Amino acid sequence: MMASDTLSQSHGSKGIMTFYPTIEEFKNFSRYVAYIESKGAHRAGLAKIVPPKEWRPRSSYEDIDDLVIPAPIQQVVTGQSGLFTQYNIQKRAMTVKEFRRIANSDKFCSPQYDDFEELERKYWKNLTFNPPLYGADVNGSLYDPDVEEWNICHLGTILDTVERDSGITIEGVNTPYLYFGMWKTTFAWHTEDMDLYSINYLHFGEPKSWYCISPEHGKRLERLAKGFFPGSSQNCEAFLRHKMTLISPSILKKYGIPFEKITQEAGEFMITFPYAYHAGFNHGFNCAESTNFATERWIEYGKQAVLCLCRKDMVKISMDVFVRKYQPDRYEQWLAGRDTVPIDHSQPTPEAREFLGDSFSNSSNSFNESGCEDGERKRYVSNS
Repeated sequence: MMASDTLSQSHGSKGIMTFYPTIEEFKNFSRYVAYIESKGAHRAGLAKIVPPKEWRPRSSYEDIDDLVIPAPIQQVVTGQSGLFTQYNIQKRAMTVKEFRRIANSDKFCSPQYDDFEELERKYWKNLTFNPPLYGADVNGSLYDPDVEEWNICHLGTILDTVERDSGITIEGVNTPYLYFGMWKTTFAWHTEDMDLYSINYLHFGEPKSWYCISPEHGKRLERLAKGFFPGSSQNCEAFLRHKMTLISPSILKKYGIPFEKITQEAGEFMITFPYAYHAGFNHGFNCAESTNFATERWIEYGKQAVLCLCRKDMVKISMDVFVRKYQPDRYEQWLAGRDTVPIDHSQPTPEAREFLGDSFSNSSNSFNESGCEDGERKRYVSNS
């Protein structure tokens, strides 16, 4: 039995699970995602994957100083008492070398702290002061081209159907984006475009902290946000997709919204699952790479995703090809607008069936029994 399987089931969610695949297990990305869902990892909305020690996505990071960050943003935050709005102001292009120098300068570097709780307090206390620069949404990858395992440039999931069948490339969705962070740079509460999965690898630098709300509680966060930001809500029913809304953990606790938090270190992957609201911040200068992906389970989420209609640049993927290919028995009903099925967030993706049969319980289908643990998992749930 894996360590994570010993968690109490009475909470509904297993909490954020951490997995340690062997190099053999690491070879097939889609299969490993199905495997972690067979263990219930998707229920928390977020999972950590620590790759095998012998795996490296790039031989060296010493040659990226001249890489250009074409449109760094200054993140200006307004608000108080745990409720904030973030505005992004585009700044001039700069190289990674310039960005690092600014990030490590006395003005922008991380404060002194003894533990994560102290750093977290300083983050929420100083959010509106001294706006940092974020090198976000930089097209490209830092992977060496010959890396086959978990290469964010080509994960080989069913999302590839979009480009293969329609020739459509959506930057940052079916292509990789790089993110150069510094202390206090933030990603606001959001789910992924079309409620897809995402993968985030922290190449190097200081940690990145994440907050996550399990998909089963997503509607509760939306109701809370609509109550606190009525103007934004009236203008757009999916205003959280604008990635401007920050709500502190203390507010979530006060209003009984269950959430989890975890810190990602350099060399670790985070996977977000469909319709999992997440937010977070960087501890200092770092670089992450991310993109989106899909499994068969996502198709229902994609069909039901509530999209922002007020911005022209919002991502919209036609679900026609996915329904036709993977749900042919429902295609006619779907075309007629009569295919409405409530989503059970607890169900793993259909690809996980290989791990859920009798043979899996006996042999674990070659996946090692020490493959995951909950050692650093903590639950942060309101007592109400």
